[in-house]
Amino acid sequence: MKVLVTGAKGFVGRNLCESLKNIRDGKDRRPRYQALLPLEVFEYDLDSAPEELDGWCSQADFVFNLAGVNRPKDPEEFMSGNFGFASDLLAALERHGNACPVMLASSAQASLEGRFAGSEYGKSKLAGERLFRDYSERTGAKVLVYRFPNLYGKWCRPNYNSAVATFCHNIASGLPITVNDPATELELLYIDDLVAEMLEVLLGNETREGDFCVAGPTDRATLGEIVGLIEGFKDSRRVLSVPDQSAGSLSKKLHATYLSYLDRGDFAYELGPKTDERGSFTEFLRTPDRGQVSINVSKPGITKGNHWHHTKWEKFLVVSGEASIKLRKVGADADGKPFPVVEYLVNGDEPTVVEMIPGYTHSITNLSGDRDLVTVMWASEPFDPENPDTYYEEV
Repeated sequence: MKVLVTGAKGFVGRNLCESLKNIRDGKDRRPRYQALLPLEVFEYDLDSAPEELDGWCSQADFVFNLAGVNRPKDPEEFMSGNFGFASDLLAALERHGNACPVMLASSAQASLEGRFAGSEYGKSKLAGERLFRDYSERTGAKVLVYRFPNLYGKWCRPNYNSAVATFCHNIASGLPITVNDPATELELLYIDDLVAEMLEVLLGNETREGDFCVAGPTDRATLGEIVGLIEGFKDSRRVLSVPDQSAGSLSKKLHATYLSYLDRGDFAYELGPKTDERGSFTEFLRTPDRGQVSINVSKPGITKGNHWHHTKWEKFLVVSGEASIKLRKVGADADGKPFPVVEYLVNGDEPTVVEMIPGYTHSITNLSGDRDLVTVMWASEPFDPENPDTYYEEV
């Protein structure tokens, strides 16, 4: 299949083209996309030569028209940049007798309703929709018109046409933001969900609602809610929290977007280890409902632990060194004798997870005489000094 993408260097175009090239080059091996092979991707943008567009229009099996003007100096450029280019594109296809399917990236602003009333950008998009529908009636070509809501995701240009991109960029960079009305609600479409729909389009599986095609799922959130989430992402490093990563959640998609706006020198951050003569203990991650991850370093011969929990439970994974992990049920058996000790000998060369069971006192000892013991520790809940659920008792 030969696919022409106009506006290939724009936000949507770049994400779509990279996904198409992953399929083309065998990097995306998902079975459903193998039907598109062999695949050629024609990338048209402002720096492309007109003759390239003409040649590609003669060959294309499908056209994604993502080219457009969003923030011109003169509002009249909306019509020339959006409607005018679309006219040239369709004329080239018609001149070559190529009635391949054509997708049009329109906008919710084309409704000219509510806060979009009188929008020059919306008027140009509506004119483009009519142009494409007339073209379809005249040539019989399949036309797919999408009215996109507010788009966001990696590679979106801040301070241009996306409030989300601007918020992410400014908050990540420590710059001020302006929110005129925090209660204003946006309908949001994540770029990966949009691209997934575009790939389905190539397979003939577009999603339709009446006269339009739709991409989704979408989310609705107020400006205040969006800013609150992004500010929480920035603070997550300080408190070691992991934002909600539930599948398909706005938080997961927005967090991935925020990370893409970090400065290249700001990808790393330091932690605060607690050190003493025994070694160190460093909290790594905290989650509200999936516990806490920490790194424990024990010096040679050192034993740590000797405590138990009512409800909290843990997973120990030695990644370097040799250790003896011991557990004993708290209390006494029917004869009044201590319960037997269970011992696990583990090392970093043979990764083995040992679980610390509620109601069992436990310890971990570094068996080496000259090497530090490094253990990844997961606890079912973040440590709360007001309710530690930790009680001393030697194994």
